[in-house]
Amino acid sequence: MYENFQFSLHVKEFVIDIVIEPICLSWLWVKNGSFFLNNSYYFIILVFSFRKGFYIFVIKSLISSLILVLASPIAPSALESSTFWNRIAWKRIRHEKCVWSSMASQLLRRTLGSRYLANPRAFSSASTPIRATLFPGDGIGPEISESVKQIFKAADVPIEWEEHYVGTEIDPRTQSFLTWESLESVRQNRVGLKGPMATPIGKGHRSLNLTLRKELNLYANVRPCYSLPGYKTRYDNVNLITIRENTEGEYSGLEHQVVRGVVESLKIITRQASLRVAEYAFHYAKAHGRERVSAIHKANIMQKTDGLFLKCCREVANKYPEITYEEVVIDNCCMMLVKNPALFDVLVMPNLYGDIISDLCAGLVGGLGLTPSCNIGEGGIALAEAVHGSAPDIAGKNLANPTALLLSSVTMLRHLDLHDKASQIQNAILDTIAEGKYRTADLGGSSKTTEFTNAIIDHL
Repeated sequence: MYENFQFSLHVKEFVIDIVIEPICLSWLWVKNGSFFLNNSYYFIILVFSFRKGFYIFVIKSLISSLILVLASPIAPSALESSTFWNRIAWKRIRHEKCVWSSMASQLLRRTLGSRYLANPRAFSSASTPIRATLFPGDGIGPEISESVKQIFKAADVPIEWEEHYVGTEIDPRTQSFLTWESLESVRQNRVGLKGPMATPIGKGHRSLNLTLRKELNLYANVRPCYSLPGYKTRYDNVNLITIRENTEGEYSGLEHQVVRGVVESLKIITRQASLRVAEYAFHYAKAHGRERVSAIHKANIMQKTDGLFLKCCREVANKYPEITYEEVVIDNCCMMLVKNPALFDVLVMPNLYGDIISDLCAGLVGGLGLTPSCNIGEGGIALAEAVHGSAPDIAGKNLANPTALLLSSVTMLRHLDLHDKASQIQNAILDTIAEGKYRTADLGGSSKTTEFTNAIIDHL
């Protein structure tokens, strides 16, 4: 079965190389007239074929030329009206860019060593202005984003925000309400902050969060989960990190109906993605003085998929003998977390398990409204986010709690090596909550969003 699957992948790639991409190239050429002069950017698809062999390059060039000759009688306006080939062409261009960006990053790491590329956005001075993308989001998003901007301004954080909002119509280039320009903003700035975004359930729209993860290749979701001083919950001294693989697993979106009443969903686990997130988890543990990494799985049932994930984790663990490595079955992990969360330090897991476990851990310390989150992508991209919902029922009422987004912005600052500013803001947040005078309703108080924000500013 595995050999048949591999063969089908080769056939698919051959069809893409010899049929789909030449048609895309020919369409772009006819549509835009002078392809080489006006659209040399698109030419990367053809040029990058060299990585698959000279013969593929020659064959693709010949087929593209043949299609151009055959398509010459067709009016360009007829082709311009089609969005199908445009969408495919953009997908292939983005795919090649991601592949070559990843290859270049790996080559540089092997040549220079990973310590030189630990943070491509390191800055020599805290006063250097930094451009960061801001997605205010939906519902309460704009209100809590405004809190972040006010506190950053009061703390003299050298951040220049580039704001992008969710569109009102689906962008065919992203197949979602997120515009291509907003994604390009994150790619260029390499750092961003995202408020809550709502995707209508059952409406056929591509999830906004899934779009961000896929398009920006945000492969790891990192959620620190720690008890807040002065805010009493069921557990004290919780201090653990969940690291979730963000790009595949059950969230690959590969579902279909077999027959009426029977549907099938595919779980995709790859060696590349598993090694990547495992490497990040162990690197994070070492960099932050963590002593234990736990791989969460269900390999006793899903022996192939979760088995591959565990194999990759073991391979990476062998390179970090100073860190204790263990494997815990997902259901047992949930029970152990509820009984004694102090048993865990850093948890790394596939996509679906990470979605569940990270929310469970947030419940241990007071809920999603107090939990920061940051997504890490190839090449040092970081997109911090609030993982709670958009709360449309209280939107615009000045009742929202901005703590989660504020703490997420702190993780963004630490990613930028602005540790002094990060600590200053984090301490002000914790001191305000511990004082207890100004708390929003979800924290047991009656303060408005603006009152809570002003109290944090007073504690800076």
